[in-house]
Amino acid sequence: MRWLSISTAILTMATSLGRRLEQAVMPNACVFCDANCQVDEQSICAACYDDLPWNDKACRQCANPLVADLPVGVVCAACQQTPPPFESAFAPLLYEFPVDAAIKALKFRRKLFYVPAFAEILVKATAVMPDDVDALLPVPLHWRRHAIRGFNQASELANAISRRTGLPVLKNVLRHRATPSQSGLAAAHRQRNLQAAFAVRGDIRARHVLIVDDVITTGETCRQLAVTLREAGAERLSVAAIARA
Repeated sequence: MRWLSISTAILTMATSLGRRLEQAVMPNACVFCDANCQVDEQSICAACYDDLPWNDKACRQCANPLVADLPVGVVCAACQQTPPPFESAFAPLLYEFPVDAAIKALKFRRKLFYVPAFAEILVKATAVMPDDVDALLPVPLHWRRHAIRGFNQASELANAISRRTGLPVLKNVLRHRATPSQSGLAAAHRQRNLQAAFAVRGDIRARHVLIVDDVITTGETCRQLAVTLREAGAERLSVAAIARA
């Protein structure tokens, strides 16, 4: 077995040297400042990573930013008054500069190089999520908007997370009603805008579904989608997004 240990060590060294050589010849550039990333960094340099607007104090059920941490098992007043149809949510970043500019560039200017960077952040943040999540569901776009934009940013994020975690991505949920954009709408209008917007084809063959989106604003999109999933038989639901407004 000694030769196997030696071979493994040699392979590990060769892999490490290969990564360092690749980094030296074709270094990764930070998506925020364009500086070369180090070997142990991927898409965001250490300086930019530390300077990002982190949503450190947040409600564990809706990810709403708070001024102070709540005791374990306690949720914010809004969730106590009107519990959402999902049991937990996390958004590791605040929707502030440079995150807001990056998300807009991703969605509206096809800057897809932000996807791996945001997926890295989301995967690291899943450490605080329930460990029994067994499927990912990107918030679906209506086919017409998908055709105009050319991609669904939530699907891009979910696929990137899937590659890193091995979790399957559900593809049988659709947005069958073309709703106006949620941007700029008041909370009550957002709720009316999304009623009966989603539908499920077939069954939800997962026990704990993680809904993936780019931004949680009022949370209404995730609420309406979660209601649809529960009606289709989903047992447990959680939400993950890049940022919380």
